[in-house]
Amino acid sequence: MLGRLLTQCRHLSTMRLQTPEFKALFTEGLQTLAGLFAQEKYELRIAGGAVRDLLVGKQPHDIDFATTATPEEMKDMFIKAGIRLINNKGEKHGTVTARISDQNFEITTLRVDLQTDGRHAEVEFTTDWEQDAERRDLTINSMFLGFDGTLYDYFNGYGDLKNRCIRFVGDPAKRIQEDYLRILRYLRFYGKVTEKAGDHTPSTLDAIRENAPGLSGISGERIWVELKKILEGNHVNHLIQIIYKLGVAPHMGLPEDGNLKEFARVCSQAEHLSPKPMTLLSALFSHPEAVHKLDLRLKISREEKGLALFLLKERMELIVDRAERAPLKPYQDYVSDSREPDAHKKVCELLKYQGEERLLREMESWTLPRFPVSGHDLRRLGICSGKEIGIILQELRDHWKESSYQSSKEELLNSVHQRDS
Repeated sequence: MLGRLLTQCRHLSTMRLQTPEFKALFTEGLQTLAGLFAQEKYELRIAGGAVRDLLVGKQPHDIDFATTATPEEMKDMFIKAGIRLINNKGEKHGTVTARISDQNFEITTLRVDLQTDGRHAEVEFTTDWEQDAERRDLTINSMFLGFDGTLYDYFNGYGDLKNRCIRFVGDPAKRIQEDYLRILRYLRFYGKVTEKAGDHTPSTLDAIRENAPGLSGISGERIWVELKKILEGNHVNHLIQIIYKLGVAPHMGLPEDGNLKEFARVCSQAEHLSPKPMTLLSALFSHPEAVHKLDLRLKISREEKGLALFLLKERMELIVDRAERAPLKPYQDYVSDSREPDAHKKVCELLKYQGEERLLREMESWTLPRFPVSGHDLRRLGICSGKEIGIILQELRDHWKESSYQSSKEELLNSVHQRDS
């Protein structure tokens, strides 16, 4: 558990972490890595999101490391130790990836940003941990963790994490101008960490509003990654409302006339049903052209685009009729009639969109039965005309659907006899 405050100097606060999640990190590969850096007298610490996860008792999936060693020093050290290096494009920014005991370890040299254009940064390596922390986006992401469990916290990130507060490191406008995607990262972490909606500082909201146009220069793929995480988090309706209120939406491909009322309704109905991000987002669209424009900007997948267009069309066509004895049947019929391999998944997302929890559970457990009659069965009855066989099969399929897919092969073939008598 976290111990008492040990040291304070400048902005630095250090605490000691000794939790099961932290101890579980020490695989054979990590022990080898830590020992090698200690032997060569280079400092090495866990950085970023893994520190944040460990502090709240979560086992991190990905671990990033920071070091005082330069990329060249790391490469020399690993080569001398006979450790394999993974080729990557991050070396010019200070990142080297080593493979030890079937694990990849990504280690980045401490750095400062000399010049940024809102998308890319020209960096200089440093051995000053506080300088590296200062260039990071949010206080909760600016902490480091030593292998003895010592937490190095320069900007009260741990305090903000305990208080569930999301703050930029230093001046919000300056941090955003270094990388405009940080607007969406702020909103994403707000939905991940905070307990309640609307608890933003005025200076942060002002910085987002003033710098929103900068997102126009950010690639659609990067924006879509962050937007999906926002839609998968908490306070989704509030955060999308903020995106529109602060003028961010047009610069990230969202329709300027997004239907915020419909979005709020769908969020309320579907929030406990684990909808896909596109299921929620489609509530903003009023016409297919908005989906096509989003695709051009964000480069969404074919599956995501297809889902949005499906929901846009069918949300008003496939509607639960509670007067019907079988309200799920129209949805089942859609799957039966569709030639799309993902029709069943799309219909489940539509039921989430509509907030139909009971029908969703039924649909999730329903599998389209195999149509029990074939052309071969009809030939056995003496029907030889291919055209006639096609007509009869369609009639039988219609009867089968009307029976809610319950009619047996025998019952259907008996109807053929009755038809001919």
